[in-house]
Amino acid sequence: MKKRKCLIYVVAYNHEKFILKTLNRIPSKIYKKYNLEILVSDDFSLDNTLLEAKKFRKKKINIISHFKNQGYGGNQKIGYFYAIKKNFYHVVLLHGDGQYAPEYLPKILKELDNKENDAVFGSRMLSKGSALKGGMPLYKFIGNKILTYIQNLILKANLSEFHSGYRAYKVSALKNILFELNSNDYCFDTEIIIQLILSKFKIKEVSIPTFYGDEISYVNGLKYAFQIVFATLKSKLHFHGIINVLKFSKVNNNKMKKLKKKQQLFLNKIFKKSNYIKL
Repeated sequence: MKKRKCLIYVVAYNHEKFILKTLNRIPSKIYKKYNLEILVSDDFSLDNTLLEAKKFRKKKINIISHFKNQGYGGNQKIGYFYAIKKNFYHVVLLHGDGQYAPEYLPKILKELDNKENDAVFGSRMLSKGSALKGGMPLYKFIGNKILTYIQNLILKANLSEFHSGYRAYKVSALKNILFELNSNDYCFDTEIIIQLILSKFKIKEVSIPTFYGDEISYVNGLKYAFQIVFATLKSKLHFHGIINVLKFSKVNNNKMKKLKKKQQLFLNKIFKKSNYIKL
């Protein structure tokens, strides 16, 4: 049986203390099960993240070193574009600081192999009390709960957490949403959930542990909260035909397909300007 192509896409910014440890924690069993590639995205780090990533020896990896900071969402756009371009079947987003446990990759990929699931998210909120026990600050826990409740209410969804960064997608789903038009910052994560929901793709959640160490957060909490609630409300107005928001449109006609292709060409230019390193 032919192995499915799977991309582990590791986003890193100033993660010299964590990146090598994170890569070494990726379970070797998934190397055997999938036709696996690890792509590290160094988002114009100001430290030695790139040099540390190059020390990884368990498996050959590729690195894309950006010529300027692309932002959290901008990084995802480039990674998902790469997954489409290289004909991967799955793509998993992994954070270079190790906050989301690489040890749970087999569990997440097992669920993604299920033909019924189009995306699989690791949730810190599925197991009652585990987020706080894992060190999530109380204000973040409360904020996460409130925002998730509001977004579920508006979108008529039933997710335990909208704000986890541990995500895996079938590339076939990414081909049919306009993620290229999303924000280049942290609002990207909400916008892609909205796109999946509006396109009736199924999101499966799996419970993951919470870990807070000495990694640095670059999220402005109040700005982030405003952005995601605003984006969610806009998507509701779009759904009811009150306003037209292109990013929330389905890729189901020639106009939208041409728009997606145009955005892919733009991402390809960014990719070519960056330093692509094969190790």
